[in-house]
Formats: sequence, structure tokens, C-alpha cells
Amino acid sequence: MINILMFGPPGSGKGTQSVTLAGKYNLLHLSTGDMLRAELAAGTPLGKKMEAIMAAGELVPDDVVIAMIAQKIDATTGKAGFIFDGFPRTVEQAEALQKMLEERGMKIDLMLVLEVNDTELMDRMKKRALVSGRADDADEAIINNRIAVYRAKTEPVIEFGRKAGVSRSVDGVGSIGDIFGRLCAQIEAIL
Repeated sequence: MINILMFGPPGSGKGTQSVTLAGKYNLLHLSTGDMLRAELAAGTPLGKKMEAIMAAGELVPDDVVIAMIAQKIDATTGKAGFIFDGFPRTVEQAEALQKMLEERGMKIDLMLVLEVNDTELMDRMKKRALVSGRADDADEAIINNRIAVYRAKTEPVIEFGRKAGVSRSVDGVGSIGDIFGRLCAQIEAIL
């Protein structure tokens, strides 16, 4: 079993690449953003609670996210592992994820960090807003806040991965196919 953390700022291509990598390597794609947006769309109590937090580009409480992930992992069979798309977002989440995985006899095997500059991120998110209709991708103030939150709260997780010896930086600029090839090379190196 292999567990991969797909990492990078908002708009870096984590989601696009994670889905393709999941298909190639028979991994379950776990996107906490998608999981939470599904709760919002369904109008669940959790969704209503998280709506204001997510609309402002802030982070969801750790215990909620870890519980959602643990439930998904426990209900999954027939996969070669998991690819965590954009999670963990804080060092505390990384520690909680590591503990939860260890309780299940699993570990974090690889952290792939997509490196993309802020100008490229802004352009990508604005283009994504036209396709997806996501309001949080169209508003420059929200985009800038999401990038600032990433830099302040999430980038320290990269150091967590470095200390664990699992972090690998990958150039996230170029064609989707070229970036995918770079990511696959990193995965193949540990298989």
C-alpha cells in the first residue's frame, strides 16, 4: 500500500494531477475540498456549519477533516493506497493524519510538492472559475487570501515532510502531461 500527499498552493494543479495519478496507480483520490463541497451541496448540518468558513477561504477544523478521512479510509477496499489532495494543510493536521494512519498500520510514503509562482496561480484560478463556476476562484481578494493562508499555515507542512524524508519538489509549470510525467517519475522512484 502506498499513501501520497499531493501538495501545492491553490491553483497549482493538485486536483487535476491527483485524479490522473489515482487512476494510473489504483489509488483512492481523497480531496477534502471535494468532500466538504459535497456536504455543502447536500445541505447537511456539517455543510451549513462550514459554508461561511469555506466561502472566506479559511481552513475547516482539524477534527472534522480527520474524522471524514478516517471514515473514508475505513470504508475503502480494493485500492493500492490513497492520494491525499491538498491535505494536510497544517502541521497539526499532518501529525493527526500520521497518527490516524499509524493506528491502521499505514504511513505517509511520499509528499509531492507542486511548485508554481503566484502570478501563474492567479491566472489559473481565474480560468478555472470560468469553467467550474466556483465563486472563490473568481474573486481576487479571496484568491489572495487563500494563497496567503497557504503560505502562512500550509507551507510549514513541507518541512514536516522533509524531516520525515518523504517530500519531493516537482516543477508545476508546463503542460499537464509534462507535469504528470514528472510526478510519475517521483512515484516510480519509491515503488
